Amino acid sequence: MGEKVVGRTRYCTQPPRRVGGVERVGGTKKVDVERVLELEPDLVVAVREENARESVEALQTAGVPTFVGAPETVEEALEMLRELAVLVEAPRADAVISPIERVYEGLRGTRPPRRPRLFVPIWKGPYMGVGSDTYVHDVVEVSGGENVCGGRTRYPVVSPEEIEASQPEVILLPDEPYPFSAEDLAEFYALDVPAAREDRIHLVDGKLLTWYGPRMAGSLRQLSALLGLS
Repeated sequence: MGEKVVGRTRYCTQPPRRVGGVERVGGTKKVDVERVLELEPDLVVAVREENARESVEALQTAGVPTFVGAPETVEEALEMLRELAVLVEAPRADAVISPIERVYEGLRGTRPPRRPRLFVPIWKGPYMGVGSDTYVHDVVEVSGGENVCGGRTRYPVVSPEEIEASQPEVILLPDEPYPFSAEDLAEFYALDVPAAREDRIHLVDGKLLTWYGPRMAGSLRQLSALLGLS
């Protein structure tokens, strides 16, 4: 939507060449509601996973139209993009969304008979995995993996012993929301799991797993390639 975007949180960083000129209105959890109102927006786009309910309700009470996305699957994220594109009359909706749909359908049609077991921590101290009702879980499954925490919901706390018991064959360490880095590798390589023995512990860009939006096609392709499935 280009120049029609008048405000963003400080965590909105894409596209890098243009986002710097957009007014910042706080963080995702602590939106400066008064600053948003000063910008007189015709629409506020929020997501349930990131934005505080109090901020959204304050804007709604002030009479500001709001769009709240809550996708828990890749398919729901695509539906949300389509709905939002119609709402804002996005000029290039098909050019952006159609490639994602093609990649998504292609991966769904080529799922291997046996999928590698994945562990994806999103936090440390304690370790937290991703449950079956999260977007990250579905990204893992669509990309061809089997989430070892898929039998639980939301973001379960898991101990090193539980990680070992689940025997993941691949471990992905994203750099957000917790910033896993090379300093964390030793802890995971010390685990008695196939991923450590077979050198399949990878540091990855967290955006591949958690950012639903125009970059989903590239994210799904990269993850499936990392798993050796494309």
